Amino acid sequence: MIDPPADIRRLVFLGTPAESVPFLEALVAAGFDVALAVTRPDKRRGRRAAPTPSPVKAAAQDLGIPVSSEVDAVLDADADLGVVVAFGQIIKPHVLDRLAMVNVHFSLLPRWRGAVPVERAILAGDQTTGVCLMEVAEGLDTGRVYRRVEVPIAPDATAASLRAEMVAAAVPLLVNSLRKGLRRPQPQQGDPVYAAKITRDELRLYWEQPAALLHRQVRVGGAWTKWNGKTLKILSAHPEAGSQPPGELDGPVVGTGDGLLRLVEVQPEGKSRQAAEDWLRGARPTPGDRLGS
Repeated sequence: MIDPPADIRRLVFLGTPAESVPFLEALVAAGFDVALAVTRPDKRRGRRAAPTPSPVKAAAQDLGIPVSSEVDAVLDADADLGVVVAFGQIIKPHVLDRLAMVNVHFSLLPRWRGAVPVERAILAGDQTTGVCLMEVAEGLDTGRVYRRVEVPIAPDATAASLRAEMVAAAVPLLVNSLRKGLRRPQPQQGDPVYAAKITRDELRLYWEQPAALLHRQVRVGGAWTKWNGKTLKILSAHPEAGSQPPGELDGPVVGTGDGLLRLVEVQPEGKSRQAAEDWLRGARPTPGDRLGS
């Protein structure tokens, strides 16, 4: 692993999803020479569908930047620095030994190292998160930190809306850091907390739990329950004060172990998303009917 040069002009960019694209576009707009973009290979979304490029590949092509799916291609790009944003692949030591790299990580390290830091912050009830510009090192998000910015988590923030806020804060952080030169990075301070991938069962709504916890599950995305033996996804909901038996429906309001949860948008199994009121007209629950079975 080597340190980046003081004067950074020529870059390679490694990223994949849509959230990576604003960083690539901002670097180009700021005058950096992006010599290469590395991203995942094209994917098919159906048996007969044509392969689809990643959002980063599509953006790079629009910008006239060469694209590769091989990480080792960065070694021939004659770049000063690699910039990594949600790349989704391990960068091996032999690459780091020849090219310094920085990573935009969506948490305040060492809290929430790993795959899904935004979702884990919401599930845990964190009130603040942030973004770190860190060196890429061996190990899972273990590198030293160059700069960081804090982002408050609003009580109704979803994973998607919070991620958008974090991108908006992190793009200028990255561009300004590279323009001014990367100062000496600082070791991470504190005990690491890991952001393991979220399992389907972690998103099942157990109505004996408090409404505040259930609301966090909904905000992450993918929350679900059972209705008459079939899966019912809860796409949007709001907690309210009040009391009724856990899982019991009173219109769109569901009882929980502490407080109520008002359903706003749902998706019944095999059907499209719809307003909770529309679902209720078709489901026709009777007094005492409960979600969860």
